[in-house]
Amino acid sequence: MSRTEGERRENQKSEVRSQKSEVNRPPTPDSRFPIPMNLVLVGINHRTAPVEVRERMNIQESRLPVAVSNLVRRDGIAEGLILSTCNRVEVTANAEEGADGEPLLRQFLLDYHHCDLSPWEPYFYWRRQEEVVRHLFRVASSLDSMILGEPQILGQVKRSYAVAREVGALSGVLGEVVNQALGVARRVRRETALGSAAVSVPYAAVELAKKIFGSLKGKTVFVIGAGKMSEISAKHLLESGARAIFVSNRTYERAVELAAAFHGTAI
Repeated sequence: MSRTEGERRENQKSEVRSQKSEVNRPPTPDSRFPIPMNLVLVGINHRTAPVEVRERMNIQESRLPVAVSNLVRRDGIAEGLILSTCNRVEVTANAEEGADGEPLLRQFLLDYHHCDLSPWEPYFYWRRQEEVVRHLFRVASSLDSMILGEPQILGQVKRSYAVAREVGALSGVLGEVVNQALGVARRVRRETALGSAAVSVPYAAVELAKKIFGSLKGKTVFVIGAGKMSEISAKHLLESGARAIFVSNRTYERAVELAAAFHGTAI
């Protein structure tokens, strides 16, 4: 065998050894995200829990900055996001390397709501790692909504994302996941027919009322609750001809506020 042929074969063996070494070498961490992905999510929604349970677990929008700040200040949690609407409450965390995020989220909910969680356990669902990514993409794209394609959820996810960023709760891989979820949601609405005939839950409720009662012109309506969905419902009801609106809410002051916005009456 010539010297040239021997050198060629030796070079081939060296290349193979180098490739094997690359395959077996542990992956290099992404320098952008010094904290590795250790995602966990706990939630309840319209499919898993009745409205009274969702109300008990709800975190008011005005309290989100305090709540998410409290979440990420806990030992073992590097990032956090809280999404709380009338149809779902979800708490997501990126736990520090080696930490178990599930008991950390349980303790957060227990401390925040000051209650024993055991009665609510059957209503919770848990997601981990890639399941969290898939779930957030589905939620933001309105694939997990009560009404497929409804537009409100994208704005709600955006607000939760903005609040978490403002308090410094998203600085790594979870922040990037949520950002990508928002991008995917916008693309879904832009490039598919999902949002072409999308209606909100309040709009669908008013349309159902029209089918049941006929025209709503001149009707007096009673709105129970004073959250965002009730506000949108009241708007659609007035646009459909309703004459007077009465509002009842667990917090009377909020009922007065909503009723005043639509020249209605709080009761």
